[in-house]
Amino acid sequence: MKHFCLIFTFLLCSTSNFYAQEQKSPEIPAPKEFITQHEGIFGGKKISYTATGSEMYLTNSKNEPTGAMWSVAYTKSGSIEQSTRPVTFVFNGGPGSASMWLHVGFFGPKVVRVDSDAIEDDGGAPYPIEENKFGLLDITDLVFIDPIGTGYSQLIGNGKGEEYWGLNQDAQSVATFIRQWVTENNRWMSPKYIAGESFGTTRAAAVSQALEGNGQALALNGLILISQALDYEGSTSIDDNITSYVTYMPTMAATAWYHKKAGQGKTLEAFVEEARDFAYNQYVSALYKGNLISSQEKYAIAQKLAYFYGIDINFIKRANNRVLTSRFKKELLRDQGVALGTLDARYYGDDPDDTADSPELGDASSYKVSAAYTAALNHYFTNDLQITMDRPYLTSGRLSSWDWGAGGEPMYVKTSRRLANAMRRNEGMKVLVACGYYDMITPFFDAEFTFSRNAIPMDRVKLTYYEGGHMMYNHQPDFEKLAKDIREFIIEK
Repeated sequence: MKHFCLIFTFLLCSTSNFYAQEQKSPEIPAPKEFITQHEGIFGGKKISYTATGSEMYLTNSKNEPTGAMWSVAYTKSGSIEQSTRPVTFVFNGGPGSASMWLHVGFFGPKVVRVDSDAIEDDGGAPYPIEENKFGLLDITDLVFIDPIGTGYSQLIGNGKGEEYWGLNQDAQSVATFIRQWVTENNRWMSPKYIAGESFGTTRAAAVSQALEGNGQALALNGLILISQALDYEGSTSIDDNITSYVTYMPTMAATAWYHKKAGQGKTLEAFVEEARDFAYNQYVSALYKGNLISSQEKYAIAQKLAYFYGIDINFIKRANNRVLTSRFKKELLRDQGVALGTLDARYYGDDPDDTADSPELGDASSYKVSAAYTAALNHYFTNDLQITMDRPYLTSGRLSSWDWGAGGEPMYVKTSRRLANAMRRNEGMKVLVACGYYDMITPFFDAEFTFSRNAIPMDRVKLTYYEGGHMMYNHQPDFEKLAKDIREFIIEK
């Protein structure tokens, strides 16, 4: 019996030790860092700069590392005057998108080139990569951020997705990264900007507010919102969402103009202004009347929509004067057997089924450029920045589930009020909003609709327009115009 008890006690202790070992946090290696030196011509000036690709570990309330956030920072070499040298933090959207698009598409020292006229597919490698002579490194340092689950950023230790994968969690983690980067690089006195695209603008507004808290208030000098998405009601084209029928209407008119189906003989700006006037002064009231509208008024609205959309009035009538963007993208060039892109309606793809009511192959403006972007970034990281990682760079992260933070009752995602509050508390913060006329996912009229309400101080907001889409920088004239507009925005006092 005594012998049995000794064995039992030994087994019990061994089992306890085994489970104790199992409960320990996984061993976490030191964060990786890759530093290289470069020089280039930006804004007509020769600039020497340091490129730093690195991981920053984020911790939980127990100070345990739970996330490794990857970034690539470009900082001017040598001593700088911190009170005058700005730093701009850059990210894309998704949620789940890495910063690749803005990195090798617009802001980075080197950029990939795709067909500016949105006709040719990117095809197979090789792809043209060139020095970004319109880059901004002469006036600002740049830090490209990949949120957890995108790019090389990942969960580590006992980190869990719910700590990062949500509107508020994401904003807090990015705000934490920015504070840590500013502290580690001694940049608290530098002017600070955020540049975001798409959901990245949703995030930018939330981050601007998050940076005010946690006992370390950090005030931004400005936000650069490329293809803004601060209130999803106006960028969600679904049945019965009256707001979206109004906000998308001028974009569909602009797209019909571009493809020579409507507005011929008029400038784009004149035709768009005509569409704005119709949307606000006739279309919105007709939509709210619903079935109470008279048959004469209903027919008159159908005629105007056919005039602006460049599609058959019978199609408009069958749609009850409410044409969803997915159907418009298939219908406008149905006679040519092609479907329009979403991110940029200049693009089109050859779907296998010409009778379908919406595009089948996906977004032509995405699949016609994504291979070039992905190859360019991987090539650039390996050969120019000498980055070698033990995992692939995920341009679209595999996030499990996303917490939109609605708080119970279903509602559209909205961070416009957060921006308004941040701007009112920080009277030095200004905002640049870049809008593409052919953006069929975040329409330019929605930007106007969003910023005209929500208590946003409009005297510090500037809206600019481009003859491209969501990624207007894929259109070379817009690439140059956007660079000029951002340069002026950062320089102006």
